[in-house]
Amino acid sequence: MHVSHFRTGSMLQFCALALWENFLSEEISIGCKRRAEPRARGRGLLPWKQRGGAVNNFPATRSGRAEGEGEMGPKKKKSAGGKKKLSKAEKMRLLREEEERRLLEEEQARVRAELEEAARLEKERIEREKTERLEAKDQERRGIELSEIHVLEENFLTAAQWKSKYRALAQWNHYTGCDGSPDPTIPQDINTFMSLWKEDPNNDIQLVIAKGNQVLELIEKLEFFIMDTPFHELSAKHVAQYTETIQQLQSLLHDKYNAATEQMLREASSYAESESGNMEVVIKEKNVTLCIWANLKKVPKFRSQIFYDDQREPWNGFELPKALAICDVAVRILHTHYDHLSPFRTFPSEPPKLEMPPIKTVKSVSSAVKKGKKGRKLVGEVSQESKTEHLKSALHNSSILEAKSTSEEEGSADKVFDKSSSILKSVSRVHISSLRIIGTSESEPLEEHVVDLNQFMPVGGVYHFDALKLPPQAKLVKGWTMVEVLDTGLEIYPYEATCDENEDPSSVTVGLTVRLLDSVIYFEEPLIARWDAKAKYWRTDDIGDVVYNMQEKEIAFKMNGFFTVTLMQDAHLNMPYQSWELRPNGTDEAFLTILTTFAEVQIQIKLNQCMLAGITTMEDTTLLSDLRGVWMSPLALTIALKRAGMNIFPAEYSPKYVSINKKTLLAEITSYQQMALIASSFAFSWSKWNLLSGEENVVFRICEHLTKEPVWDKEWALLMFNGQRAQRLQLTEDSDNFSKNIAEDTEFHSTLYHLIKDFGSEEAMERIRQAHHLFIDVVYQLLLSTKLLTYS
Repeated sequence: MHVSHFRTGSMLQFCALALWENFLSEEISIGCKRRAEPRARGRGLLPWKQRGGAVNNFPATRSGRAEGEGEMGPKKKKSAGGKKKLSKAEKMRLLREEEERRLLEEEQARVRAELEEAARLEKERIEREKTERLEAKDQERRGIELSEIHVLEENFLTAAQWKSKYRALAQWNHYTGCDGSPDPTIPQDINTFMSLWKEDPNNDIQLVIAKGNQVLELIEKLEFFIMDTPFHELSAKHVAQYTETIQQLQSLLHDKYNAATEQMLREASSYAESESGNMEVVIKEKNVTLCIWANLKKVPKFRSQIFYDDQREPWNGFELPKALAICDVAVRILHTHYDHLSPFRTFPSEPPKLEMPPIKTVKSVSSAVKKGKKGRKLVGEVSQESKTEHLKSALHNSSILEAKSTSEEEGSADKVFDKSSSILKSVSRVHISSLRIIGTSESEPLEEHVVDLNQFMPVGGVYHFDALKLPPQAKLVKGWTMVEVLDTGLEIYPYEATCDENEDPSSVTVGLTVRLLDSVIYFEEPLIARWDAKAKYWRTDDIGDVVYNMQEKEIAFKMNGFFTVTLMQDAHLNMPYQSWELRPNGTDEAFLTILTTFAEVQIQIKLNQCMLAGITTMEDTTLLSDLRGVWMSPLALTIALKRAGMNIFPAEYSPKYVSINKKTLLAEITSYQQMALIASSFAFSWSKWNLLSGEENVVFRICEHLTKEPVWDKEWALLMFNGQRAQRLQLTEDSDNFSKNIAEDTEFHSTLYHLIKDFGSEEAMERIRQAHHLFIDVVYQLLLSTKLLTYS
């Protein structure tokens, strides 16, 4: 009788299968023994006696014979090998016995495998039926749950309206303030400002630096305005106009620094240093560091120069080739702590089309009466008094929707998608643009030695290293100071390193030593690149003999000419993340902690602002002290951290350089939205199972957290969400294998909010309902900008 003939249905049948396995094993064993007995008798042996051994149940005597064997004849001599040689018949018998044992083991293994398969199928059937029941139950109350979550999601639209009014109010306050500074978004104001400064003949270096700080503020305002404003509030035409204004301001600022440098060089003799007799000037300000040296004495031995600041700290330096040591040449190292050479980030002319899969619905199997009961039960759990009437109307509408056909349910699902999309479109231009994924085929190939600015980012500003023609100096003639004024402006001294075959290259190359800023982080030795003014990109050729001294924050290198250089760092050094945690810290407060390969970053959130609370590496815990404790908007913090070299904000091209945990936009974006809605009461954390859950699902840990204490490991629960259905998983973070099985005594829900209601306290739910819309919006912006679920 074959095991597979049994039908797998109940536990009674399962027990019968197990008994049948034991019975079958015994029968096979007895049959094998019976078949062996006739063969033994045919060879003239008793059935219980084995050839060359002792009789069964009679132990061998010390003489080597069994009892009763003494009369069988004289004792045989042992063979030389110590063992008796087996006959052909004995060998055949042993082979047959071995074959029978093998067949028996195979039969037992087959029966065991069939029983295990039957048990597995039974378990899957039970789990499948359980899932179907829970899915049907979830579908019954889906309309009500979506109506409830829509009430909470109004916080996003309220925050978007507040930010729009805030931008308009800021423009009005600037207009009525009459502080003399132009509004960079008004073309008449900014054009007038640029024209007046361009025509101003006063190019004193201190005045230029002061005015330059104002220009930098105007540029930052325009850049922030472009990136922060949603697509529907700022047209592509205005973006192009503001981008052109930014470029004009940058060009004007650099021209003014050139004019101030020219004025200082005309008075070079007044800045002469007593020891060398040459001009030496060091000016350190907030946004620039200016070092100028003029070769007034033309002494060949003075080929190198190290500049010192007011505290006699070494700063930048250079080394001239021999040919320039006796020329009328000046050297300028203008270190701008900003980068106005790299192209400004471009945005699409319209919102990118985010391909989200359609929301699937599960056909309900329960009656409408049961639906009504469920609906009445959930109505009593709705929260804020200020939204009671709104919610009642929504619930009334949802009960109507539930009574309609399956096609109408799909239409309701489409409305859910539209709701999520409308929330997404209300966020900033930079956030929604970064959700696109630009493939390798869309990026143009680069020439050799050209730096890919999608992969690398300038850190620490730009070093303008120039050889300049020394203008005519003032002369004292009969009590009069006379100076020849040339209308050529600041002139570049042309130089290109060339050497003969036998000439030492070090005598013709130009050396540059740069000091690294304390306000930036270099996680590894940076890449040095020079600016190609004609092609408008950064290159790495014509630079060599690099000497890094990262402890002293100093880098020295040689070049084949005077170039504008910058220090590049891999933009994705800190991606993907090792882990992350979002933890509430009181009413409308939270901490976001991200652990990367090189550092741990902690961001504190409070209402509508956030700040860098700390950044720690293995070597240093005091990094970026200038940024710590400064409250700002999420976008401003993003810009500041990237400028400082701490990039934890992926862009649309980042998947080309980082191995990501790809998820569907529906699962990822909806998760961020609903995580932000409940972040005032629940903590979230990274889970290793998110890597194995597939593209359509995200997995993370969650626990209720109403205090300011750390979260203990035993308090976490695992949740899985695909944008349409949330469930608590049966497995834990320490489980051996991933499983999508739902946890015991839990149910499916359409949203994270309703899932946590099953195990959350009333205090936690009340805090969620009372959370401020600006706090929710800030958490949402940070989750969108860091993309924790796909970059960890």
